[in-house]
This record gives sequence, structure tokens and C-alpha cells, in this order.
Amino acid sequence: MQDTPAPAALSDLDLAALVSSRICHDIINPVSAISNGLEMLSEDPDADMREASMDLIRKSAAQASAKLQFARLAFGAAGSASAVIDTRDAERAARAFVGCSEKHGLVWEGPALILPKNKVKLLLNLVALGFAALPRGGSLRAGLFGAEPDVAFTVTATGRAAKLNEAVLALLGGEVLPEIDSHAIQPYYAARLAKAAGMSLRVEAGDDEVVLKAS
Repeated sequence: MQDTPAPAALSDLDLAALVSSRICHDIINPVSAISNGLEMLSEDPDADMREASMDLIRKSAAQASAKLQFARLAFGAAGSASAVIDTRDAERAARAFVGCSEKHGLVWEGPALILPKNKVKLLLNLVALGFAALPRGGSLRAGLFGAEPDVAFTVTATGRAAKLNEAVLALLGGEVLPEIDSHAIQPYYAARLAKAAGMSLRVEAGDDEVVLKAS
């Protein structure tokens, strides 16, 4: 894939709406599971059922929290007036996000850095894209190399049938698609972040492996 050109433009309102839809999509399952657990408790079950219900609620609440914390850094303003983010905060958010799945693991490599907000958001979006490239599970390796202003990122997704579909590849390359929906907003947003951060994106695919690079 060639270096990232300027991505196709969505209006600010459309971008905000699609990002919001994506975040809602990511957390609806754990929130629904919490609701189901509470409903089970309301039925006055026996001790074993109550413990199973509480376990479901605890796990689902942890997943919802992890996904929201990840979205806060990957999509949001991170609750800070500062224009920089500590990559240690990004690492914690990424580990919790990947840890929501028992089928995936994350290795994080590189120095702790204080980086411009858009670069950290780009790194986390690449982690999310690598996660999405492993529908059957696998391992993610996030690497940070160099220091400002020459920092670079590599996210390697390794697992059975690892793949990004053609629409995702096109959006990461800044191509214009007839329609961008909430399922496609992540690669579009990543391309926008790369452009804003003055970085280029490349994707390499091999047998059971996808490598996303930003430099």
C-alpha cells in the first residue's frame, strides 16, 4: 500500500455521529449483559444462580469500563486540556481493551513517551484495527520506535485467518468510498489522524498476519 494521501472528507457532524455510533456498538453487548444479570437477580434465584449472575455483572461491567476508557483515549479528548498523552496511559487502556477477549493477547514494546495527542490516538486506533483483523483470535504486538519528532508505530496482528477487508484497506489508504458507515469509521478516522499527525500509513499482509505501520 502506498503512503497515505489525504483521506476522503466527511462533515464534522457526520464524523461525530459515526464515531458515536461506533462507540455505542462496542459497549452495547456488555451493557446488555449487565441488564440481563440484574434481571436474573430480580427473579430471586438460588445461591448458585445469584453467584453466576453477580459474576456476569462484574465481568460485563469491567468490559464496559475498559471499552469506554479505550474510546476516551482513541476517539476523545482524554479529559485533559493538554495536547499530549503519556503512552503508559495508552498501554493500560490497550491492555484492558484487548483483555476483554479471552481469544486475544497483547505485547506492548517500546519506551514510555509523552506524545502529541493525535499520535497516541492513531496508535490506539491501529491496535483496534489489528484486533479487528483477528476474528478467530490471536496475538497483537504494538511497537513504538524512536522519539519525537521521528517516532514510528508498528502493530502486528498474528493469528488464523488474519485479514483486513478491502474496504478497510481502501480507507486506510485515503481512498474515496461511496458510503462510510459506523463499521468503516475506524480506518477512516485512523487515516484522518495520520494526516493530522503528519504521519503516513502502510499495511503489509502475509500468511495469518497483518502489519500496520505509521511513520
